[in-house]
Amino acid sequence: MIASARQQFNQQFSEEKYKKFIADLNNEFQYKIPFRVAESPVFVDKEFGAKLFKAAGEIIDVIVKPDFKGKMQGALPANVRVPNETANALFIALDFAVCTENGERVPRLIEMQGFPSLFGYQDFLGNKFREYYRIPDDLHFHFGLNSKEYWQRIREVIVKDHDPDHVILLEINPLQQNTAIDFLITQRHLGVTPVHLGDVIVRGRKLYYKRKGIEIPVHRIYNRVIFDELLAQKDLKTEFHLTEDVDVEWAGHPNWFFYISKYTMPFVQSSAVPECKFLNEYTAWPGNLEDYVLKPLFSFSGSGVIFHVTQADLDAIPVAERKNFMLQRKVHYEPVIQAPDGLVKTEIRLLFTWNEGEPRPQLITNLARLSRGDMIGVKYNKDKTWVGGSVCFFE
Repeated sequence: MIASARQQFNQQFSEEKYKKFIADLNNEFQYKIPFRVAESPVFVDKEFGAKLFKAAGEIIDVIVKPDFKGKMQGALPANVRVPNETANALFIALDFAVCTENGERVPRLIEMQGFPSLFGYQDFLGNKFREYYRIPDDLHFHFGLNSKEYWQRIREVIVKDHDPDHVILLEINPLQQNTAIDFLITQRHLGVTPVHLGDVIVRGRKLYYKRKGIEIPVHRIYNRVIFDELLAQKDLKTEFHLTEDVDVEWAGHPNWFFYISKYTMPFVQSSAVPECKFLNEYTAWPGNLEDYVLKPLFSFSGSGVIFHVTQADLDAIPVAERKNFMLQRKVHYEPVIQAPDGLVKTEIRLLFTWNEGEPRPQLITNLARLSRGDMIGVKYNKDKTWVGGSVCFFE
């Protein structure tokens, strides 16, 4: 979206350079990244950046209100309520589609989550793009922080004042996850060990993990376990259940995964938030269903979303379950990124951290995803180029 930066990048680009770039990303940690890395960053100009930040600010205004958590209690199923809840979400991610309405380029909120994203990987990726391409010095992928300062902030948020040996990154089989590259990067920078949920040991109210055969106490958990994935695991054997009341701090309390989610969107009044309504609130289905997308409230990474909704899809959802779905008015992604063979759509995720005691979350970095399909996800972009995960450089 910055024409000069786009032209400069495209002139430098070649398939051979891209292959070397990907090989370098994979070799750095001796780990082959399983998701597609896009060929290019996104270059965001001041005008569109200001619209993004204004939209994000209006959403954050709702989240920081004293009564916000109380209003969101309906989002949290009783069977997954985790004790020792924190006062605020440590991590917030806001996903915006880049759209055009009435001839104006505008951001439109697609998703929001009170859960960590690829904080480690995005720093790694942004710096790799700078290694391989000449990118203007006045463009930045972090906000107000260089990489050293960025990692200092991440350390404050995740490790806090603990010895990193006593802080774990908790996930289900972490090194088998698509996001394992982020875990490896985080471990290198912070000394935080990725630990499989099934390997956590419980001794009374204390938690431990083993490293080189030695049991090490866990004082703080950087949580990457997603509840819908956890509940889908039928054969997972664990000593520790997240809903147990144990003596541990949470770096990203699991309850905030629900409080800041698709459930939140109907409560946010902003021109950047498309019309959203819980399915159980309808007395009759809209006549123009082609203008809506059906979303399960608590799925992750787009699972269960129906883009081309029919009345049969809605009728098939049991009445008792309709409170767990919403209809959201579709937005139309505007192809704005000039690839060698046409234009590409993009979605921009703004990533915040929010330490307890701070009045508002701090915007620290971003993530971008490029698409040529109906939606952003991988299954809509198979066998396409200039699609996948990336990062924005802001003017």
